[in-house]
Amino acid sequence: MMFRKIASLIGLLVFSSLIGAQTLTLGSKMDSEGRLLGEIFAQKLEADGFTVRRQLGLGSTSVAYQALLSGDIDLYPEYTGTLALSILNLDSTPPLDQINSHLAPLNLVALPSLGFNNTYAMALKQAQAEALGISRISDLAEHPQLRLGLSHEFVQRNDGWPGLRERYQLPHNPRGIEHGLAYEAINAGRIDITDAYATDGDLDRFNLLLLEDDLNYFPQYLALPLVHSSLPEAAKRSLAELAGRIDEPRMQALNALVSTQQASFAQAADRFLREEGLLTDATEREFSTRKWDRLGINLLQHLQLTLIALGLACVIGLPLAILVYKSRRISRSVLYIAGLLQTIPSIALLALMIPLFGIGFLPAIIALFLYSLLPIVRAAITSLLTVNPLLVQVSQGMGMTRREQLKHILLPLAAPNMLTGIKTAAIINIGTATLAAFIGAGGLGEPIVTGLALNDHTLVLYGAIPAALMAITTELVFELAERRWIPAHMRGIGRQNP
Repeated sequence: MMFRKIASLIGLLVFSSLIGAQTLTLGSKMDSEGRLLGEIFAQKLEADGFTVRRQLGLGSTSVAYQALLSGDIDLYPEYTGTLALSILNLDSTPPLDQINSHLAPLNLVALPSLGFNNTYAMALKQAQAEALGISRISDLAEHPQLRLGLSHEFVQRNDGWPGLRERYQLPHNPRGIEHGLAYEAINAGRIDITDAYATDGDLDRFNLLLLEDDLNYFPQYLALPLVHSSLPEAAKRSLAELAGRIDEPRMQALNALVSTQQASFAQAADRFLREEGLLTDATEREFSTRKWDRLGINLLQHLQLTLIALGLACVIGLPLAILVYKSRRISRSVLYIAGLLQTIPSIALLALMIPLFGIGFLPAIIALFLYSLLPIVRAAITSLLTVNPLLVQVSQGMGMTRREQLKHILLPLAAPNMLTGIKTAAIINIGTATLAAFIGAGGLGEPIVTGLALNDHTLVLYGAIPAALMAITTELVFELAERRWIPAHMRGIGRQNP
């Protein structure tokens, strides 16, 4: 009785402490500035007593916004122009109070602006602009030969390329390119013009000129915290203290600190908050600048994603194949459905998971599981159907039951091809799992995405090389497994001649 009372008291204390603790989940898009602002928000909230869980680098606007709507994150950095034109589909960018009236039914609140306008702009090399006499976006209409490489999101956005082309009557046909690679592409002469941000830290580094928006197409993009209405009032007041503290030159300088690798996101955020007197502790915090610090964690996360998804696909896919392989119509239907899932682009499938399952490990595992089904089910059905029917007839003549035929004849002979299907699914999973970083699932995609945002090829390689080595190791492991578990005399026999 005494132990029960003690246990109840402990449970009550733990529950009370959990209720009292206020843990906030903070997200950001994948771009460098979004990550930096997210880190500023996080450190400001932590300084005011909140526990913050970071989910930085969630991909495009739609991914971060859906995560906020679904409650998987509590806030992320956003811009007024994006809110009004791309998210709320308004015709113009109204004042903040009117934006909030549109956000109220969605249980969202846009807090006061940080002070700077990070508008879109069109950028090209300074030397090329001077040689061609280009200083305004209007001038582009006279140079149809210029090659445009625009970020994928900008090509599709309401406030992006479609409206810009119509306003300025531009004849160009742009190519889509990842924004983090666009400046390198301009520098290498692969493209001439790309979309840029006014406060981008790489503009001076690559000697880029921002063309004048002489027809005033782009609205204001005032940076602000976009939060869920359930965010504690104390947290809203904490973030409101950042209002008006950053102008365009200041933001560009902070971005340049990160893009030139003079400081990490955490270091740049800490420096800004201290300069503003918003961090009151006298102790200078130490931030690691080693790029490989999280490599072990990323590797373990990647293994978890791959192994769990692959295990689920085997547990469901193999029995499913055994159940349906004899029925031509049903097996074709199963393969057709699995094939349809395989045709959905991986990043699109991950994004579709967010409204259903949120962000993080669960939606990533479900998406990888769906991608694994086709190679496993197809290999299993094909291998079972191609077992030599003469052997099946002999087993029937010997009086074997269906279960005995399956156990002693069909599965042993089908095993090599089944193993090949599982191996194919494993290698597909390893590559696809790198995209899970876009929905906050971590893995080896995390350094790749961060490296793209920072134009840091070394950081990209920290994710890409281990992923490639993992795929090669997987191939070798399956080869060894086949040699060890499947006798040589069983490989390739009992098959029908094609």
